[in-house]
Amino acid sequence: MAAQDFVDQYLPQITSPHGTVVTRFAPSPNGQLHLGHAFSALCAHDFARTFGGGFHLRIEDIDGTRSRPEYIEAIVSDMDWLGLAPNEEAQFQSQNIARYEAARDLLTSAGLLYRCGCTRSDIAEALKHKSVPHGPDGPHYPGTCRTHPFEGNAPFSWRLDMAKACALVGPLKWTDLAAGQQYADPMAFGDVVLWRKDAPASYHLAATVDDAASGITEVVRGSDLESATPQQVQLFAALDCIPPKYLHAPLWMGPDGQRLSKRHGAVSLRDWRASGRTAEELVGRLAWGLGLLEEPVPVRPRDLIQDFAWDRLRKTPIPALDYLPLAP
Repeated sequence: MAAQDFVDQYLPQITSPHGTVVTRFAPSPNGQLHLGHAFSALCAHDFARTFGGGFHLRIEDIDGTRSRPEYIEAIVSDMDWLGLAPNEEAQFQSQNIARYEAARDLLTSAGLLYRCGCTRSDIAEALKHKSVPHGPDGPHYPGTCRTHPFEGNAPFSWRLDMAKACALVGPLKWTDLAAGQQYADPMAFGDVVLWRKDAPASYHLAATVDDAASGITEVVRGSDLESATPQQVQLFAALDCIPPKYLHAPLWMGPDGQRLSKRHGAVSLRDWRASGRTAEELVGRLAWGLGLLEEPVPVRPRDLIQDFAWDRLRKTPIPALDYLPLAP
């Protein structure tokens, strides 16, 4: 399959008028939404609405072993409670497997993927005897199945031959809405897995293909996912698709300087709702921490749209205890 055939057959939704902003919120249904999720969803929603654009809700339920129906119901309920209504019904990654398979086959036919049968213990053993670069995700895969093609009937994954991919697409740039033009360096990650043994497409492949299919123009997410951007920009190029722009919002931090979590007393949206607090109070406190409000007054998401602008947003991590009552 040629790249254009893939686009024509599997990405038919790219019909938005030129210049229209389209964002998305893409949680995984493996737990309750928490305050950090609400923050990311608010940013993505209000940015789109500021420009009269579209906002999508995508349920990343591709991992069938961890996804739960009750969490899907909770996500939809929490979004409605927050007042963050998407333009259409929620999309589900589990319904898009054929799309991911087509992308995998396209990359394979281009000679960019190879089968890998290595287990974690195989990789650990190989690393004892071979020096490899270290990237943001740890030591690179040692290339065992790249240099010695995997054969046999055992389960295998598909890895991206990063050197070949970089040679094919050439130098890459991407736009950060806060920091401007950035240069992508996918080689820093080594040969990443794009199709897993125990599940369909990896996060990188599925998210890239879905963003292209939905015509996402701006990806708004936490700064903890910024390291994923070079790999996804590379996949956009390999699939002959135009990448979106990106905004990586600051993280809410606990008193120990680590990302806010349950160990700090952070509550889920379910807990917040059960305590009797309102969505408007939560939105006001999130907007206050972000720099959109001078004090934590209750507001609705649509109340923030008129004055929503990236240059007003806080750029540094947000100390949660300064802005949020964490105990329900």
